[in-house]
Amino acid sequence: FRFKDSLAEELQSADLVISHAGAGSCLETLEKGKPLIVVINDKLMDNHQLELAKQLHRDGYVLYCNCSTLVETLQSMNLSALKPFPPGQPEKFASFLDEVFGLQ
Repeated sequence: FRFKDSLAEELQSADLVISHAGAGSCLETLEKGKPLIVVINDKLMDNHQLELAKQLHRDGYVLYCNCSTLVETLQSMNLSALKPFPPGQPEKFASFLDEVFGLQ
């Protein structure tokens, strides 16, 4: 897709998602419970996408690679080794903010 407001429908029907390592893309995919391979853009300076991909991989939620190793990753992947991503708990953040601002 060049541009689409939402990929929710495509994510819902996907068996596997291959994406860049943008935080929004990663979290939306993981929250839908879909296996995810993130492809790192090696050309980015100060590559926060690489940091996110490595951490999500260390935690067992995603596989990651770069463009040159994508085929190898697809051939050797073991999706059953990936852990389910835990659901968000926005109420904890709201409670934290209430406490910080003295609203409790």
